[in-house]
Formats: sequence, structure tokens, C-alpha cells
Amino acid sequence: QVQLVESGGGLVQPGGSRRLSCAASGSIFRIYAMGWYRQAPEKQRELLAHIFPGGVTHYADSVKGRFTISRDNAKNTVYLQMNSLKPEDTAVYYCNTAPAPHGSYWGRGTQVTVSS
Repeated sequence: QVQLVESGGGLVQPGGSRRLSCAASGSIFRIYAMGWYRQAPEKQRELLAHIFPGGVTHYADSVKGRFTISRDNAKNTVYLQMNSLKPEDTAVYYCNTAPAPHGSYWGRGTQVTVSS
């Protein structure tokens, strides 16, 4: 059974930083690229960053230079270090394989709110 458990969200002031973690099933983690997604109210879920098992990374333009994705293969965990946060980064953040096929299981996500 696939397990995706996101954590680390919370309230952050503009310009602040936050580190998100995602514990994933070993069965998918070792094989697939893993990504961080977010969904803001009334917006579609978007892929922000993804990382291949070997460590190659890709970022959406909206977060490039501010967010860093990393993975610990021994712990089946993927991280998202978020710096220089903006109010428009407020969303529920999810992890999943990248890409995530239609009908994929999604975890509960973790809420990040950027506000003063």
C-alpha cells in the first residue's frame, strides 16, 4: 500500500523559511522521481519541483532559486526547503511521484500559510 505522509507546514512570515518533509513508501520511492506539489484555494494542483533517484532536480519557474528539493534514499524521505516565502506561496503542499498518474493516491498534505 502506498503511503505518503507530508509534514512541516505552518504559519510563516513573508520572507521566512520552512522545511517540509514527506515520508513515502519504499516501493515507489526507490524507483520513481518524487515531486512536491501545491494547491492553493480555487487553483489547480501544480508541480513545483521533482528529483530523480540519482539526485537530478527540476523546478518550476515560480520557485526556482527559492525552493530546494532533496531526498534521503535511506529514509525514503523527500524534503522541500522553502526560502524567501511569499504570501502567494500559501497552499496545501503534497508530495507524490513525478509525474503523478491520473487517479494516484494523494496524502493529506501539509498547509503552509505565509502571512504577517
